[in-house]
Amino acid sequence: MGRHLADGSLAKLASLFPAARPVDLPVRLTRIGGAGNGPENVVIEFATPQEVLFTCGTPLQFAECVRLQNSDGSLNEEASVVAVQNHEGEIAVAARFLRKVAHWIVTR
Repeated sequence: MGRHLADGSLAKLASLFPAARPVDLPVRLTRIGGAGNGPENVVIEFATPQEVLFTCGTPLQFAECVRLQNSDGSLNEEASVVAVQNHEGEIAVAARFLRKVAHWIVTR
């Protein structure tokens, strides 16, 4: 995991978010509204206090809502897709939380 930190489509997408910092947080991604695919395990590889960036196999669309939940439940939030890059079969996604999530990530 964390394989996209140095290069790849996710790193390129992260460059559009200057406040994004590398993280390595496994989460379960679930589409809201019952559209297609079941839950998928992904890794949030970059994050800001408001956005998360990850790669996935689920073809997500702009403005689609997803739920992100980590294993201990300390992160269980809905987010809206704000950017998608599809490159050579890799889907890089940026999603913004629908509400303010206090202290979920510590930035310096």
